[in-house]
Amino acid sequence: MAASLQPLCERTIIMAKYLVKRIAFGIFSIVVVVAIVMVMIYSMLDRTLVFAQDPVYSKTSNNQRTTYKYQKWEEFGYLDYVTYAEYLQMLVNDGVIDEETKSSVVNIGRKESADSEEAAKYIAQFREHYESRGYTVERLNAVMAGKKVASGGQQQLFAYKDIPLMTRLWKYFTGFVTIDNIHTIENDVGERGLSFTLKDPVYGGDKFAPAIIGNGTYHKYLLYTDNRFPFIHQNIATINLGTSYTVNTGIDVFTTMNKPQGSYVKSTVSYPTGLVEESADDLHSATYIAGSRESSPIYSERFTDDYTNVDTIKSGMSKVGYSFVIGLIAVCLSYLLGVPLGIMMARKKDKLLDKLGTLYIVFIIAVPSLAYIFLFKAIGGNLGLPTTFDMESTSKMIYVLPIISLALPSVANLMKWLRRYMIDQMNSDYVKFARSGGLTEGEIFTKHILKNAAIPIIHGIPGAVLGALTGAIITERVYVVPGAGNLLTQAIGMYDNGVIVGVTVFYAVLSVVSIIMGDILMSIVDPRISFSSKAR
Repeated sequence: MAASLQPLCERTIIMAKYLVKRIAFGIFSIVVVVAIVMVMIYSMLDRTLVFAQDPVYSKTSNNQRTTYKYQKWEEFGYLDYVTYAEYLQMLVNDGVIDEETKSSVVNIGRKESADSEEAAKYIAQFREHYESRGYTVERLNAVMAGKKVASGGQQQLFAYKDIPLMTRLWKYFTGFVTIDNIHTIENDVGERGLSFTLKDPVYGGDKFAPAIIGNGTYHKYLLYTDNRFPFIHQNIATINLGTSYTVNTGIDVFTTMNKPQGSYVKSTVSYPTGLVEESADDLHSATYIAGSRESSPIYSERFTDDYTNVDTIKSGMSKVGYSFVIGLIAVCLSYLLGVPLGIMMARKKDKLLDKLGTLYIVFIIAVPSLAYIFLFKAIGGNLGLPTTFDMESTSKMIYVLPIISLALPSVANLMKWLRRYMIDQMNSDYVKFARSGGLTEGEIFTKHILKNAAIPIIHGIPGAVLGALTGAIITERVYVVPGAGNLLTQAIGMYDNGVIVGVTVFYAVLSVVSIIMGDILMSIVDPRISFSSKAR
């Protein structure tokens, strides 16, 4: 027994070492990819392009336009931007000067010679402070229109510095995951702590629904259960892929991809104050907004604390949800059709079936994807199938054309490669030995040829499944599917740097995971495959 377990243990150890190396290299690869994307975005592209669709920028002029540019560049992550007024406020916060001194020196002259003596002293300190730290200090004199200051021509004083790549990478990855805790909120929130309940107050306290509720945390509900898949939800750890500035202003990329869409779903909601009404508010999503109850009577009549910011329950799935459902069904369909057809083509080499399959493969390869997607759309429309995706529709037929458009090219690809692998195996020496050993063609085919030829195909299964999460750009655009496929192109078109980096990280992580899972699956199917680096 011990002797039989030894090879298994050795194989497990080898696999574990391989996984550690693969994961480490995968993380390194992700960092390198993100660094390259950041260099391209922040260094190689003209940063003024971010204002191409900005209506505020077109309405500003003179010095106001210049300061607006630097403010937006700071928001988009290009640089660190500090005004003279912010510097003075920093001195007040540090106790160096008081508010009265700040008020007397905060206003600068229309030009340098017009500065007061006291203001000139602090302006010199401002310049010295930031220039010594590598910042560029810029002063814009007032733009005059006769004897008056022109529109947007007020004098300005500020400092700016491009954010180094390593600093940008460090900030991004150190803030990649945020752990919520009872000290997250700095305001006075009363007694901080966590409470566990088996009967969630959201359900009136009369239903078995375990939940962990926090005070001092950013999210009120850190863990809860409901009737929506996957039924158990958590807000303890939050993934931060990057904040959007134009595509979905102020919202993180991860939230954008996973937030439900569609129309509001109303139900009877019991608010913490006891108010009961028909609403789409999701009380489990409540987050903290300081002073919200004092500033709004709507909040004060519904909530007993400042955990008042709630999302709404909607009828549709998220962007990733739609992409994954359509993509996963397409993957299953492609393997159900492509694998048997590829096998039959190999077994009937040069026969009618093989020629018809080859014709189909050539058609898919030769015709641009956009062309045959529109062809399928036209044919489907003539057959009465929906050609535009509608989140409010209850008919499952809206999924048919997008799934077919995604599956048919994959079917051709599987047919092509499986046929090729199997024909290569059929001409191998071990097949000739098997025949001479008395094995039937069926036994040779199932036990040897198919098993060996299927290994490369099996390796691609995790990638195909996980790839469904990223969506299909062209297919989703043609059929107006509200999926994740269009997010990257939309972000590039709107120069939303946060989304571009976030989606890149998402794609890179999926790629690394799919490769590792493919290797594991391949070793399970064929135990002869070893990931040991030892010479044999």
